[in-house]
Amino acid sequence: MGFTWLDYYELDELFSDEEKMTRNEVRQFMEQEIKPHIIDAFHHEKPLDVRELTLKMGRLGIIGAFIPREYGASGTNYVTYGLICQEAERVDSALRSLIVVESALVMYPIFRFGSEQQKRKWLPLIARGDAIGCFGLTEPNHGSDIASMETVAKRDSDRWIINGTKQWISESSVADFAVVWARTEEGIRGFLVERGTEGFSQSLQSRKGSMRAGDVGELAFSDCRIPADNILPKSAGIGSAFSCLNIARYGISWGVVGAAMDCYETALNYTKERIQFKAPIASFQLVQEKLVKMLIEITKGQLLSYRLGRLMDERKAKPPQISMAKKNNVAMARACAMTARELLGANGISLDYSPIRHMANLEAVYTYEGTDDMHTLILGRDITGISAFEGAKSPKSGNKGD
Repeated sequence: MGFTWLDYYELDELFSDEEKMTRNEVRQFMEQEIKPHIIDAFHHEKPLDVRELTLKMGRLGIIGAFIPREYGASGTNYVTYGLICQEAERVDSALRSLIVVESALVMYPIFRFGSEQQKRKWLPLIARGDAIGCFGLTEPNHGSDIASMETVAKRDSDRWIINGTKQWISESSVADFAVVWARTEEGIRGFLVERGTEGFSQSLQSRKGSMRAGDVGELAFSDCRIPADNILPKSAGIGSAFSCLNIARYGISWGVVGAAMDCYETALNYTKERIQFKAPIASFQLVQEKLVKMLIEITKGQLLSYRLGRLMDERKAKPPQISMAKKNNVAMARACAMTARELLGANGISLDYSPIRHMANLEAVYTYEGTDDMHTLILGRDITGISAFEGAKSPKSGNKGD
């Protein structure tokens, strides 16, 4: 199954046959299996069945696609992972979020910082969709300022005792376990906390105007005792958490291109069919100007993520480069969704068309995994060598950590 959209710069020629095959399989799955249910899930704020979804995605091999085969995953490259994210978010941001969370924020920290026993236990289960994890980092009082997190973990003989709260956590209410980041006497460390552990509660957050088809909620820890070997032994400081976020941000840079592409396709088809003043509105100069601008910006976003993906595969990508792609592409997709909504006129606010749903979802994407302003400061610090973050005490390169 090939693309139906206009590949204006013939990017297909740059992808391998395997990359294109995976992209097309994921697109077919998302279009046929998931898309018919998205409007109802979004409208009624009834999250999709994550358990059923992960099992289906596991059979396709799209969860943790870049994790090595020896741990039960597909062992593909980062460009393929990006294309998977693109096709998921063409349908809905919540779908891409699910893939990114399980891949970059759950599997990756276990693969990178976990013990061999932890890897063998969890990675194959998640890759198959037999287990679901979540990533506990953001707190009610601390989003961008992760270093000030209030969740603490204290060593008590052969146990760790965790206290604190995490908020805006994807897959929080359904997860079988959480990768939790907490402050210890040794600095910030990562822990694995399993569902049902005494003192650990998981809840769903409702009344959201964005990501309404996804499971988002809260994790709470009240004298939650976990075995000492549930710590991620190689996690060390805030840089460990940021390295996971960077894999997620990369996936987002591709995903939002998918959302923008869907908005463009919807607007293009609508304007060619909508008749006003005895002519399709696509024949009007102002309409064509908006369509052309969308096409140009989407193509630029594709090229940015493509090049970043090749750098990721070559292990050359730097965090500020990832920030640039996330910042640029999310802002681009946000603008495309707004423009598409405008081109649909009054119909643009109907959930029968996708732009208004993408608009709502992209407001969350614009904020999470580093706000637009935070990525601006990361880039500014990198190109000037001077940190403009609040409380900064000395110049610092942006290539280490976040």
